[in-house]
Amino acid sequence: MSMAWRIALRELRGGLKGFRVFLACLALGVAAIAAVGTVRESINTGLQREGATILGGDAAIRFTYRFATDEERAWMTGNADVVSAAVDFRSMAVVGEDRALTQVKGVDGAYPIFGEVVLDPPMPLVEALAGQSAVMDRVLADRLGLVPGDTFALGTGEFTLSAILEREPDAGAGGFSLGPRTMVRLDALEGSGLLEPGTLFESLYRLKLPPDTSIEAAEAEARAAFDGAGMRWQDRRNGAPGLTEFVDRLSSFLVLVGLAGLAVGGVGISAAVRAYLERKTATIAVLKTLGAARRTVFQAYMIQVGLLTGAGIVLGLLIGGLTPVAFSPIIEARLPVPAAFSLYARPLLEAALYGSLAALLFTLWPLARTENIRPAALFRDAVIGARGWPRLVWVFLTVGVFGLLVGLAAVLSGLVTLTLWAALGMVAAFVVLLLVAFGIRHLARWLARRRWGTATRLALSSVGGPGGESRSVVLSLGLGLTVLATIGQIDANLRGAIARDLPDVAPSYFVVDIQNAQLPEFLERLDAQGGVTDVETAPMLRGVITGINGRPAAEVAGDHWVLQGDRGITYSTEVPEDTVITAGDWWAADYSGPPLVSFAAEEAEEMGLSLGDVLTINVLGRDIEAEVTSFREVDFSTAGIGFILSMNPAALSGAPHTHIATVYAEPEAEAAILRDVASAFPNITAIRVKDAIDRFSEVLRGIAAAVTWGALATLLTGGIVLIGAAAAGERGRTYEAAILKTLGASRRTVLSSFALRSAVLGAAAGLIAILAGALAGWGVMRFVMETDYVFEPVSALLIVTGGIVLTLLSGLAFAWRPLAARPAQVLRARE
Repeated sequence: MSMAWRIALRELRGGLKGFRVFLACLALGVAAIAAVGTVRESINTGLQREGATILGGDAAIRFTYRFATDEERAWMTGNADVVSAAVDFRSMAVVGEDRALTQVKGVDGAYPIFGEVVLDPPMPLVEALAGQSAVMDRVLADRLGLVPGDTFALGTGEFTLSAILEREPDAGAGGFSLGPRTMVRLDALEGSGLLEPGTLFESLYRLKLPPDTSIEAAEAEARAAFDGAGMRWQDRRNGAPGLTEFVDRLSSFLVLVGLAGLAVGGVGISAAVRAYLERKTATIAVLKTLGAARRTVFQAYMIQVGLLTGAGIVLGLLIGGLTPVAFSPIIEARLPVPAAFSLYARPLLEAALYGSLAALLFTLWPLARTENIRPAALFRDAVIGARGWPRLVWVFLTVGVFGLLVGLAAVLSGLVTLTLWAALGMVAAFVVLLLVAFGIRHLARWLARRRWGTATRLALSSVGGPGGESRSVVLSLGLGLTVLATIGQIDANLRGAIARDLPDVAPSYFVVDIQNAQLPEFLERLDAQGGVTDVETAPMLRGVITGINGRPAAEVAGDHWVLQGDRGITYSTEVPEDTVITAGDWWAADYSGPPLVSFAAEEAEEMGLSLGDVLTINVLGRDIEAEVTSFREVDFSTAGIGFILSMNPAALSGAPHTHIATVYAEPEAEAAILRDVASAFPNITAIRVKDAIDRFSEVLRGIAAAVTWGALATLLTGGIVLIGAAAAGERGRTYEAAILKTLGASRRTVLSSFALRSAVLGAAAGLIAILAGALAGWGVMRFVMETDYVFEPVSALLIVTGGIVLTLLSGLAFAWRPLAARPAQVLRARE
């Protein structure tokens, strides 16, 4: 080993020539992963540090459809220094004929316990909410044309806008909302008709606990005290769980995109090591002639690659770790939550681990092939270098490193299924691209024999000849463009499904909080309206699934989304129209026995439910144990009425509830319908589906932008590999240009052949990227999103064009020196 170290260090004295692409590819891949991880860790640290401010208290207790009882309030008061009550629901803010959806928050005098509400003009919140005053988001005030001093209506109550709400300290805890915020005093909502029995609202009690209180103990005590009351607990340890999960999922996906970039860089890493070792063929042959064992030779070059890998990783960690910190003011300004930007060990260690394994994966094979170099290479053409496969032990070790890399990515990202599919797709892409490169060479060789112009024949001969750039270009550029093409196809299809397909089947309005006594008149008014094509209604309650077969639901079904919060519940005597029962039977129309429930089939399969299972569902603080008697198809993609849970009517008898409705209407009639219904029933809330789609599309655009930037980083890595391949081939092109000039070729002909060569390889990489991206996009849309896939040609055309332009630019950038070289000087040097 000491001899190997001496050889390695002496070799490195010659500088880093040939390893610049190696370092660039490795550093860029590590930097991308480190940057994503640093941003994720910064946000999570900020959420944890400001958990109490984001939540609005050390802990929060939520109820659906009801306020806390006197006994429950007494428990809170006895265990907390401060208790702040609030209510949250959707309603319509009305100004004359104008109406807009708003998320209303009613607060008491103790709000906010932590943080500060920022208003314009500045004033204390208590003053701003005095009497029938209110504050609202600027976007809502602008939409309704309101300025401080103007009045508007919520339900049957009239309120005066006192200030614009600039910042709400606990905004991040509320999750995704369909409307801008309006804030009023809780007692000002009395008599507004907005909080009638059965109305869909959520009450929230924030607690400021004594300083020495254990959060874990407080939670356990609260769950015991509120057992069976439908209470949901949340505390400062995770003040915004939905946001935290979203950040983790998105960053994990971006890490996978970063790994794809590292895989693209791996092509450059492997090519750089292979080219370096080929230049060292004579040196290796000399070492073996002088008695060096193949193990010593392998160790010497493994040490060199290891030291350079360490340098590349350190460089990548510095770039990836310091860049988010340097740009933290800009990033924080665009984040809706606090973030504590700093250098964190975990994301840097993860990035270093990924980089080390990727470097080992892509260098092990060419290093192992040094064993195939024989001393006889000194007396033959040393340019040939090592050929053939390495020993079987190295093949198995390479496979093992790949498995370890995929396994770590699956565990650390938490997206096991997606990671495994991504790895499978990456391997398939590698194999396909290698086959394509092989096919291009043979096709070019065959086409070169046909009658073409001189420049075309020269370009085809070069593409089809041995030792060309075909494999490196097609692999690196093809992988980078494949990632970008896949994202482009998925993004375009999601936008298409939202913008085109959904409006064709979605209702115009989703109406909630229709009181039982209001339903007949509500339907009559819609019948009298022109332009209404269909109306669907259903009774609606909300409940929390707390148990399955006598065990806590989370123990049986994990963290399935159905168990995260309350779910809509309906009841029906008969099977609803167009409902498909997939298993079991519906109850009889006159059934009045123990509670029964029909469950959504897909969600039941995901949760592992079977016919005969007993669910414990808490509705308005009352536990209902219902037996699952059937599974049915529920299609949420149409934005129509769909319930996970449907029960027999007797099971919910006596429970206060309201009705929901979906109104299908011609676009030109939507505004008149809203004005008429909202004027007649001020308490109901009509959610315009198009507005909800726009809010979702806005979130989707942000996600698509983040993923696209990650894909562009992958493409940048591919560009570096292209530059490296072009630079490595510069010597060969110089010799080629000298021969062609000697044979009478003009500079224009030589340059044209170089350009055509690059264009052919770029077009090939772009075309295979389109095919692979289309296939991946189809798989995601068909099996993950469960919707139709439509090929998007614009992004595909851009991909092909981008591939041609990238290879053309990189090829021409290293074509000028070969063209300028004098043939005599080049040919004398080769003698």
